[in-house]
Amino acid sequence: MAGLQQTNSEMILLSWVRQSTRNYPQVNVINFTSSWSDGLAFNALLHSHRPDLFDWNTVASQQSPVQRLDHAFNIARQHLGIEKLLDPEDVATACPDKKSILMYVTSLFQVLPQKITMEAIREVEMLPRHSRVTREEHIEVHEQHFSQEVSFTFLL
Repeated sequence: MAGLQQTNSEMILLSWVRQSTRNYPQVNVINFTSSWSDGLAFNALLHSHRPDLFDWNTVASQQSPVQRLDHAFNIARQHLGIEKLLDPEDVATACPDKKSILMYVTSLFQVLPQKITMEAIREVEMLPRHSRVTREEHIEVHEQHFSQEVSFTFLL
């Protein structure tokens, strides 16, 4: 039951993020790992609710992922009171830690407007399942596949 509740919470959070960042063509958040590593999603999420805080085009076009992440975390700290819970270098990887991203995005969700449409939730439900697979599930699948290959080899 806790897993189902977590999945529903993640779906609602992902729906909110996708709805909030819909007008940013460079941003396509489909998960709570790799979709965040370039820093654009965090900045788009902030800019969509508080466009008065910074110029989107400057941030989107002229900074490295680490600089963009640092920018978003500093803006959130200075203007929204959200502590800098993540290090940009830890997020600017191929697969940042899902729980850390979820924790930070939840902090943003708590202080920014939370209007979510049913359309946004349905959109997330329609995302291909593989795009929502966690790193742990990905590793588990590979381990099972490897285990089956080893078993098959020994049967021959």
